[in-house]
Amino acid sequence: MNEQTSVSRVPRVAIVGAGPAGLMAAEVLACAGAQVDVYDASAVPARKFLLAGKGGLNITHGEPLPAFTERYGERAGEVARWLDAFGPQALRDWAQGLGVATFVGSSGRVFPESMKAAPLLRAWLQRLRSSGVRLHLRHRWQAGVLQHGPELRFDTPQGPRQVHADALLLALGGASWSRLGSDGAWVQPLGEAGLALSPLQPANCGFDVGWSEHFASRHAGAPLKSVVLDTRDSRGRHFRRKGECVVTATGLEGSLVYAASALLRDEIAAQGQALVLLDLLPERSLETLQAALARGRGARSLANHLKEQAGISGAKAGLLREGLGAEAWQTHSRDAGWLARRIKSLPLPLRSARPIDEAISTAGGVRLEALDEHLMWRGRPGVFFAGEMLDWEAPTGGYLLTACFASGVVAARGVLDWWAGKTP
Repeated sequence: MNEQTSVSRVPRVAIVGAGPAGLMAAEVLACAGAQVDVYDASAVPARKFLLAGKGGLNITHGEPLPAFTERYGERAGEVARWLDAFGPQALRDWAQGLGVATFVGSSGRVFPESMKAAPLLRAWLQRLRSSGVRLHLRHRWQAGVLQHGPELRFDTPQGPRQVHADALLLALGGASWSRLGSDGAWVQPLGEAGLALSPLQPANCGFDVGWSEHFASRHAGAPLKSVVLDTRDSRGRHFRRKGECVVTATGLEGSLVYAASALLRDEIAAQGQALVLLDLLPERSLETLQAALARGRGARSLANHLKEQAGISGAKAGLLREGLGAEAWQTHSRDAGWLARRIKSLPLPLRSARPIDEAISTAGGVRLEALDEHLMWRGRPGVFFAGEMLDWEAPTGGYLLTACFASGVVAARGVLDWWAGKTP
């Protein structure tokens, strides 16, 4: 990065972004003897990491590596190389080295025994500081400086600050949860500097259906447990999985929806909407369900009949009527076959993804084709990238964090290899 600076055997590396990718890169570099300074605009390092861990920190997943790698979709080949450098087991071993034991839950997800992010982060920051890593908070990087020279400039509470480094590693995150620092402010200046970028898009996000006011007022926040989501896009891609999701005021969100979000988002962009089919009772066959619903209900209401014969009530019962006028509902609901088919294959058109700032993560960002295998910018030697600002995506379940950590390792090793090639 700094061609005017004389080469020493110990590089001075500036890392911008104190999330998992940036901090992991800092650890690898410091262990190799580099002088490492980490800068972050926030007052607290790894804020998104901390918040994500409040409900139980899912750091990785226990499934076999070939299946694990497939979770990265179109970028599986590139991410596989990162995982070769630092995969799921290496991440668990790393946590164990910090005194944080992990376990595999019933879903295959891997958690710290405490289920919390804070103890792991505290131990990690202490080890980083003891290894010589210097952390500078409330330092907002002025990205446009890349167009003018090798120096780095930051806005700080004490005023502007200028920093010189031999290499720069950027781990600034995407554009979701901007209140925690990932605001995508780097996109415009880096694009203007000539870096190839893909547009940032929401990933692991909810979707709008456009409920009636009646349904939304009664059922927003209700979970839909043990349902199957089935969808096929116009390109022939098929998704079918059993899980849980949640009714929101505008549509659906939750782990089952997040798992299909890339396909659904792309289909909406291509076709204007995406159609999903929900099986509200996957444990019952269509035939047995129809037979149960065909039993005479006598003086019981349809709501009681559905509850007694099919176990359908609450939000699931509300979904059956959603989108139908009173007359159509009265006509069709008398038909046990129609009711059974609707329960087993409820069509829901999704109109739009929720805004990117509400998403758990983002797709798009720095195109991997603009970087070499060490995640260095081909057009700017000495500038490296890691984490969510790169153009890849993955579902929740530990896949996001694992790839962020792994990319930090790859980029840090890239810095060391690049510097070794410059050193006489």
